[in-house]
Amino acid sequence: MICRVSRSVIGLIIYTAIAVAMPDPGRSLEQKKSDPARGAEAKPPQSDVQQFCFNNAGVIGDARIAWQTARLSELAAQIGARLAELEAKRAEYEAWLHKRDDMLKQATEGVVMIYARMQPDAAALQLAAMDDSIAAAILAKLPARAASAILDEMEAGRAARLTRSMAGSDSALDGKKS
Repeated sequence: MICRVSRSVIGLIIYTAIAVAMPDPGRSLEQKKSDPARGAEAKPPQSDVQQFCFNNAGVIGDARIAWQTARLSELAAQIGARLAELEAKRAEYEAWLHKRDDMLKQATEGVVMIYARMQPDAAALQLAAMDDSIAAAILAKLPARAASAILDEMEAGRAARLTRSMAGSDSALDGKKS
């Protein structure tokens, strides 16, 4: 498309050269000399630059539209390429996120298995040092016998909070006692 714009500019130059070299076809030389009063009344004489612009306004407008069209096409291609890059990055990120989630799930299952095999008193000490939500999540995934043995070894207040949290009671969040 850039070649079309260049050809249009070359055509404009050739057209201008021909228009300047040729005499005005509408009037003969004798008419120009015989009607000086009529020309003065109608319009003041135009300069060569004004005449050039007037004669070539359509061609120049077409060249500008062709250039703008070419530029818009280039920009559309750049945007399309950028969208393709972003889509590839999004797919890469989703794959990484899926892999990370799988890894965390396996790690969580591994942690649950470790606590299931621990002695209840040792597991209770470890869970006592954790945040309530994490400890409740681990206890919820443990088999019922292992979870009850660990809760039995914990301080009664902490065991009650964890039990309420596992049961999903709203009072666990409010800190209310039942």
